[in-house]
Amino acid sequence: MMIDVQSQKDLRGIAIQKVGIKDLNWPIVVMDRANKTQTTIAKITAAAELKGDMRGTHMSRFIEAIDELNVVGPKEIERLLDRIKEKLDSQKAYVRFDFPYFINKRTPVTETLAPLKVDCYFEAEKGEKFDLKVGVIVPVHTLCPCSKEISEYGAHNQRSYVTIEVRMRRFMWIEELVEIAESSASCPLYSILKRPDEKWVTERAYQNPRFVEDLLREVVVKISGDKRIKWYKVFVESIESIHNHNAFAYIEGENTK
Repeated sequence: MMIDVQSQKDLRGIAIQKVGIKDLNWPIVVMDRANKTQTTIAKITAAAELKGDMRGTHMSRFIEAIDELNVVGPKEIERLLDRIKEKLDSQKAYVRFDFPYFINKRTPVTETLAPLKVDCYFEAEKGEKFDLKVGVIVPVHTLCPCSKEISEYGAHNQRSYVTIEVRMRRFMWIEELVEIAESSASCPLYSILKRPDEKWVTERAYQNPRFVEDLLREVVVKISGDKRIKWYKVFVESIESIHNHNAFAYIEGENTK
């Protein structure tokens, strides 16, 4: 018999809100609108609440619970948290999946097909109630309205990143959140561009200039009108091309209807 050191009593009486594992690289399967499922690799953080009279948690049990996952979706994440609570004898559990997600996109003119990488995350916890947040970080193209207005030739433009994080009332595809970000920008990004596509992208951005504030507000207009979304957080960062700093804008809100 081996001594279970973690289960020994701790006399300090200090409960720990979260203790667990982080940066676990693990293959997962997520839901894909076009192909039903997609296999990717997630960086996982998992934690549980630890009672004040317990010396330590059993780290291996987090991995045992994760290993039982099939497709990672809202119902499966809630079941995972229930397993963690049961295995760790805890009242509350937490998990976060950070993963790359690939969307096949056709270019606007030549219709060349190539995957676009979008960084995504699921963050969830469960005590008495289950709480899930879904996030996407979408790269887009923005062109400066001020530069266009004051310059005789052209305008400066840059890559921007739109982070949309939501709590949902009803299911939404990752692709739908990506489309909200892309349709709010000066132009979407593509992994490959032939010359006719590059011409289209350049002219499209010039016709749709966006400050970082414009991009943020366009996203919020679309999200705040979507009844499937209960709560949202939107963060936009512009990787400035003519400044030695970046620009950002942020809004957090709730859809009450």
